[in-house]
Amino acid sequence: MSRSLPMTLGTLLVVVATNQVAAQQVAVTDDAARMHALHQHDAPVPSGVARAPRADVVSDTVTYWTVEGRPVQGFRSRPKGAKKDAPALVVVHEWWGLNDNIRAGTQRLAGEGYVALAVDLYRGNVASTPDSATALMRAVSGDVAGSRANLAAAIDYLRAQGAKKVGSIGWCFGGHWSLQAGLVGGSKVQAVVMYYGRPVTDPAQLQELQAPLLGLFGSQDGGIPADSVNAMAAVLDRLGKTETVEFFDAGHGFANPSGRNYNAAAAEAAWKRSTEFFAHYLK
Repeated sequence: MSRSLPMTLGTLLVVVATNQVAAQQVAVTDDAARMHALHQHDAPVPSGVARAPRADVVSDTVTYWTVEGRPVQGFRSRPKGAKKDAPALVVVHEWWGLNDNIRAGTQRLAGEGYVALAVDLYRGNVASTPDSATALMRAVSGDVAGSRANLAAAIDYLRAQGAKKVGSIGWCFGGHWSLQAGLVGGSKVQAVVMYYGRPVTDPAQLQELQAPLLGLFGSQDGGIPADSVNAMAAVLDRLGKTETVEFFDAGHGFANPSGRNYNAAAAEAAWKRSTEFFAHYLK
């Protein structure tokens, strides 16, 4: 167990920064509304600061699941010349969907030596505005069983392709669903990384987790209060699970190079922790 910078909020508030860095507090009623408030002045626009993979990778689009005869496709990236049994990662997109930013992140992960599969919980839809992202996020939240089945299919796909060890990683909306991948995957998943995603505090749900968890959060994140993160960590500790929670001096979305809250120092520190974590448990 590891955590720092504890923070308690009496009520759930979201800090929304304007271009002049003035902030206002907005009460929210659900996760989609909270994300809309956090991102209402944001857009998934490339900023030119995304990092290239450290090694040569090859990428393609694959069908990893079929639902009622309809294919669900993901973006797969692998190290060039990767062995069939190379460790693999399920990559879960942010609330914008499986866009170019997530593809670039997936390629960067592949450059670290993993077969990385970016899943598509939005099933072909990609948001470009906070309103459209909110609608897509609510659709996923309204079909939890279907979304968990999506993740389970991705895990099974990677294992059927030869992976002996599988991890998961996701950011924002995808941070929560990366944790869900660990829950639904059980013993099939060996490492879980979640970036500033909604915590789970229900012991009955967290009991399903068999993989070590690394949670990476911003101490200035008004949408994910630190007390809720610490509550999740406390439950995991009581259940005897392996968890590490770390807070960075940054806001929500600090690792997204296409967002306005990008924090280079925090992003690189979190990346280092993530790659070290995966190397320890998957290689």
